[in-house]
Amino acid sequence: MKILIKGGRIIDPEEGIDKKADLLIENGKIVEIKETISADVQETIDASGKIVAPGLIDMHTHLREPGREDAETVATAVRAAVKGGFTTVCAMPNTNPACDTESAVRFLFEQAKRANLANVIPIGTITKGRKGKEIAEFMELKEAGCLSVSDDGDSVKDSELLRRAMEYASMADMLVISHAEDASLSAGGVMNEGFISSMLGLAPIPREAENIIIERDIQLAELSGARLHIAHLSTAEGVAIVRAAKKKGIKVTAEVTPHHFTLSDTEVKTFDTNMKVNPPLRTFEDIKALKKGLKDGTIDVIATDHAPHPENEKAREFDHAPFGMIGLETALSLSVMRLISEGYLDWPGLIRKMSSNPARILQYDRGTLKPGKAADIVIIESEKKWIYSKENIESISSNSPFLGWEMTGFVSHVIVGGKCVVKNGQIT
Repeated sequence: MKILIKGGRIIDPEEGIDKKADLLIENGKIVEIKETISADVQETIDASGKIVAPGLIDMHTHLREPGREDAETVATAVRAAVKGGFTTVCAMPNTNPACDTESAVRFLFEQAKRANLANVIPIGTITKGRKGKEIAEFMELKEAGCLSVSDDGDSVKDSELLRRAMEYASMADMLVISHAEDASLSAGGVMNEGFISSMLGLAPIPREAENIIIERDIQLAELSGARLHIAHLSTAEGVAIVRAAKKKGIKVTAEVTPHHFTLSDTEVKTFDTNMKVNPPLRTFEDIKALKKGLKDGTIDVIATDHAPHPENEKAREFDHAPFGMIGLETALSLSVMRLISEGYLDWPGLIRKMSSNPARILQYDRGTLKPGKAADIVIIESEKKWIYSKENIESISSNSPFLGWEMTGFVSHVIVGGKCVVKNGQIT
């Protein structure tokens, strides 16, 4: 099938493209980009006044399947993904059972194929069952299709075991994704430690719980030569640690979530359990540091940490509600509102953080509009306003503090592998 995208602002940071042009797709591949293309096609998309970019890639998504299909499934998660402009999502392995075998990886690929919307990349575990006792079979996971490993939801406590795991990952050329949390410091905590936690009488999580593990894992990455990626960075000190490591030439990258650069711990005053996330919402000073880290390149990626939970589980006292919020359908707009509108990033910079960089870090052959590559594309109406409402959420769960917000930046069309799966904001 041939698709012609006409007159859009083509942005591809990987190829250094930012210009008004046409783009031709044939047989699932990008054929050419030039000022004017005339071709006999099955579909023409008018992208005048819109941005045409490589499909977004989320490095941090919780699909919940297998084990918690009441919260989310692969099928519903990829619907939410494409609605938000994501053509690829990385499935975190803290499922039940954990993604630590070839069969578990194959299951996720099969479920994604049935859903037939976004691409899914399974992330394998660092340790078997995420129990922190025995290293998983990385080569088996890689051969099955994993590009990275993580025990996300937990940090690997045993530093010696993590060192050996990083050495193994380096041999296998797999990315190690770190959930930076010293559980002995954060145990029992429900929000950021500070004035607000004291005022509300809620059990605190000190920022040192994150900073200590970031520092440890970076030192182990330097020792082992592994490629390390810090998940959901949330503290100013963490940004400084990553910045210093990069200056030393250590192979470390980092991500931040939209909710961590949008919301502060003052929001917890409402006791809205949708504000309960891990790592917790931090201070205004941390938010400023995160935005600066994105601007200067210390933070490479914007990822969602999409974490669905059923409404009845979130409708508990703050102390007892689970951590996490959904984010696939709001990530792009929040980034537009808090980063582009405030001057921290321009559009090429944002596309780099949400597409080109994730592809490069994962060593995944996407994130570009280069002719010959797979046609994974998002078309965005950059100024269009829309209301995020519960009725229009594609996820099974609706645990978001952004319900009712007026958003800026609307996903008009999404093309995955040359197939248009979203048209005019609706899943086809």
